[in-house]
Amino acid sequence: MTTEEHVVLVDRDGRALGTAPKTSVHGRETPLHLAFSSYVFDREGRVLLTRRADHKITWPSVWTNSCCGHPLPGEPVDRAVVRRLSYELGIEAERADLMLPAFSYRAVMANGIVEHELCPVYRVVVDASVSPNPDEVGETRWMPWKEFAEGAQNGLLAISPWCREQVPLLTELGSDPLRWQPASSDDLPLAARL
Repeated sequence: MTTEEHVVLVDRDGRALGTAPKTSVHGRETPLHLAFSSYVFDREGRVLLTRRADHKITWPSVWTNSCCGHPLPGEPVDRAVVRRLSYELGIEAERADLMLPAFSYRAVMANGIVEHELCPVYRVVVDASVSPNPDEVGETRWMPWKEFAEGAQNGLLAISPWCREQVPLLTELGSDPLRWQPASSDDLPLAARL
């Protein structure tokens, strides 16, 4: 018997308020909760894009960054990134580097479903091949970072709302994603500092 996955609810200052079942927090009244986004790069600086599975509750079939998810209560966020990359994409990553420690967003789908997340952003560099889990990912594509970033910022690529907000912040870190300097984990929201 599997137990239902829980997410960490947070206040506007990033303090934990408790937990809730993951299935209960994505609706029209979505509470602010802890999540993460990750961008996987190969050694050539290409970014791995994923098209969300068609049956996802939020933004089904939409192209986005490599992997998103939620840390379990008590789980360090960088470990959650590594765990989800293995589950969603078959990638065995050694580590995840924190890039945007305090990113947060709220987005509303046409049907009224809301995403509302305090969502630190991570970079992962891999040599490995990708083996997408069809329960999570409909399709994958590698793209040169510069081409992706320009397309995302110029509105030429249809991507998820959180990815659209994250890309300009990531480009401010420099033109070469393999040389971005990681942020300090001390800058994470309080709920994410374990």
